[in-house]
Amino acid sequence: MNKLIFSTIITALFTVNAQAAFTFTPQENNTVGLSLGGQFWQSQATGLFGENNNLIDFNLKEALQINYFVAIEHPYSLLPNIRIANTSLDTTGKTTLTQAFSFDGEPFAIGDEVNASFNVSYIDYTLYYELFDNEQFSFDLGLSARDFGGGVTVAGPPIIEDGEPDRTDWHESCYDENGDLKGDCSLASTSRSVTPTGKIKTDDIVPMLYMATNIGLPLTRLSVFAQADLSLTDEHSLSDYQAGFSYDLIHNRTGKYNLTLGYRVVNMAFTDINNLYTELDFKGVFVGVIGHF
Repeated sequence: MNKLIFSTIITALFTVNAQAAFTFTPQENNTVGLSLGGQFWQSQATGLFGENNNLIDFNLKEALQINYFVAIEHPYSLLPNIRIANTSLDTTGKTTLTQAFSFDGEPFAIGDEVNASFNVSYIDYTLYYELFDNEQFSFDLGLSARDFGGGVTVAGPPIIEDGEPDRTDWHESCYDENGDLKGDCSLASTSRSVTPTGKIKTDDIVPMLYMATNIGLPLTRLSVFAQADLSLTDEHSLSDYQAGFSYDLIHNRTGKYNLTLGYRVVNMAFTDINNLYTELDFKGVFVGVIGHF
């Protein structure tokens, strides 16, 4: 079903844009435009992750994420515009296990206090068309390749392991005045503290549907914007929504600068990325700035 949706979207994009080449009014300024933007996103992570059906709530903390994007738009109707965006999802958590748990082949026992480090990021490589674009209303539609990176780490409490005797660990009192080893030091121990740790990388590329709109509010410098990214595969269920207000701070010959304030929700339901499974939501308010040149 998703393959059919994917094909339908591709066909619609090229059909609509081909018609646009002959019916839409050409842009007044036939130059290439550049947009740069960034946001500070205070995200709260909730949910579970683990291996297969053994998912744990690690009480992930609220964390500040810094995200940014760059977009290039041009006046050539048949060619898509380009947008590249980076998003980070970095947080940590801790829990005491009430059930046996393993991660990346590392076992953890009931009662262990384990620490989780969720350091996942992704880059969206997007090709999109401006189906509508004027001062009061715009609507973009396109396709993205969401390239995931980073990884998830789970670490348990330190354990003491006995190793082989190591002469470098023996105290000076183990030697006589000639530098020879005394007999009563021959069994010196080299015990060490080891922290059991499992780590799974999140390397994968997921096709996404990209949609964005902006609606200007009459007689004000404010506009309302929204953006949605939806996965197009059955393997993973991913969604990324954001909406808010944009304020036209500066608008002159050198460029246009906007302040943004909004709310963003990222749902991440992975199914078997290197044996990693997740049911996570990241939600929170963001503030940002966008420059158009």
